[in-house]
Amino acid sequence: MGEFMFAVVKSHHGEGGVALQQVPRPRAGVDSVIVEVHAAGVCGTDLHLLDDAYPSRPPVVLGHEVAGVVVEVGEDAEPSLLGARVACETHHQACDCTWCRSGRRNLCDNKTSMGSFVDGGFAQFVRVPSHLVHRIPDTLSLQEAALCEPLACATHLLLDPPIVNAGDRVLVTGPGPMGLLLAQVARSAGAIVTLSGLAGDAGRLVIASSMGFTVSQGSAATDYDVVLECSGTAGGARAALEAVRKGGRYVSVGIHGRDVSIPFDLVLYKELTVTSGFAATSESWRRAMSLLSRGLIDLAPMISSVWSLRHWDEVIDSLRTGQGMKILFDPRLDDAAGESGADAQ
Repeated sequence: MGEFMFAVVKSHHGEGGVALQQVPRPRAGVDSVIVEVHAAGVCGTDLHLLDDAYPSRPPVVLGHEVAGVVVEVGEDAEPSLLGARVACETHHQACDCTWCRSGRRNLCDNKTSMGSFVDGGFAQFVRVPSHLVHRIPDTLSLQEAALCEPLACATHLLLDPPIVNAGDRVLVTGPGPMGLLLAQVARSAGAIVTLSGLAGDAGRLVIASSMGFTVSQGSAATDYDVVLECSGTAGGARAALEAVRKGGRYVSVGIHGRDVSIPFDLVLYKELTVTSGFAATSESWRRAMSLLSRGLIDLAPMISSVWSLRHWDEVIDSLRTGQGMKILFDPRLDDAAGESGADAQ
C-alpha cells in the first residue's frame, strides 16, 4: 500500500472548495482501525456540505456512509477485526458530556462527524475508532452495507422511541433513499405504507412499487396516522401536515438547508405530535443490524450505480437532479486506468 491515496476533499468553504486530490494514506492509531473502502454512499447531506449549508471543518475528506474491509488494526484494538467486513458509525468524538454518557452521541456539542469534521470515506482508506465498526451479516454485500448508516438513522427516527405501531397508516413524502428506508422500517413494525412523490420522482416510485409499496404521484389520501416528511421541501412539509389525521404524528426527516414557510398552525388545530431524529445512535445501529440479520430490510434495489471517485462531480450533478436512487463510490476503481464508472446495478 502506498503512502498516498485519492480522496474527494473539501479544502475550504465557498465556491470551488471541493476537488479530487491525492492525500496521505491514514495509519491506525491507538484503538483504531484502517478500513479499505469498498463502497461509500452519496446522500443529500453531502450536497448541503458542498453548498456550505451544513457545518464542516475543512480541510476534510467527505463521505459518511461507509463500508469496507479492515486492513490494519492499531494498538488496543481487537486483533480479530483484521479482515472483517464492516460498516462504520460516524461520530468520532471522545467526550464525557451528558449526551455522550447517555448514549446520544449524535447530540454532543463537540460532535466530530466522519465526512464533515474528521476524514470520511470518499477515499481509498479511512481511519475509524475500533468501537465504531460493525461486522455485517454474511448475506449482505459491501455495496449494500454502505446503506447501513442511513438505515441506522431511519431506525433512530422511528424506533427510538417507537413512533409507528402495527396497523398504522403511514405516508412517506419524498421517495428518495431515506424515504424508502423509512418505509421499510415502518413496514417491519407492521405499518401500511404509501410513498408519495412528484412527476420527477416517477423512476423512484417505480422502485418503491416493485418492493411492494403503494405509491402516489402528486396528492395522496388524507387521515394518515403517521406522516414522514423526507423531501426537505416546503411543499412536501405542507402536504404532509395536510395529510396527517387529527391527533396523528408528524416526523420531520428531510433537511431544508434554509428557512421555509409552512402552515404550522395545523400542528395546533390537529393536536399533532411532532418528532424528528438527528443522525444515529449506537442503539439505533444495533436495531438496524438486527433488522438486516433477520432479512426484514432489502437494500439491493436501492443501489442505482457505482462510480469511481474521479467522477465525483458527475455523481453530484446526478444527485442534484434526482436521478436514480442511491449512488455509491467504490474508491478501488481509481486504481484502474481510464475508469469511466461501473455499470448501473
